[in-house]
Amino acid sequence: MRVVFPLLNRRRHPLAQALSVVLGLIVVGVLMVFGLVVAGVLTVGGALWLVWRQWKRSRAAMPGAGRKARQPEVLEGEYVVIHSSRPVTHH
Repeated sequence: MRVVFPLLNRRRHPLAQALSVVLGLIVVGVLMVFGLVVAGVLTVGGALWLVWRQWKRSRAAMPGAGRKARQPEVLEGEYVVIHSSRPVTHH
């Protein structure tokens, strides 16, 4: 059984072929330019976001920025020393 696509077997005029190639190249070019613009916007936006985040962190870490220095918090709890020679008993 043979599959025939009537649109693919038709002979075209050489000028129509050239115009379709040029139109295809234009479409590919527009898509590439659009992709580069999107990539540039994402790159610039990401860089600005990183700069803003770094600036915000440096402002928070500056001494005398309106915050009183806090004492480090102590974590209290119980611990048990486990020796490797004895089996562990759970309480």
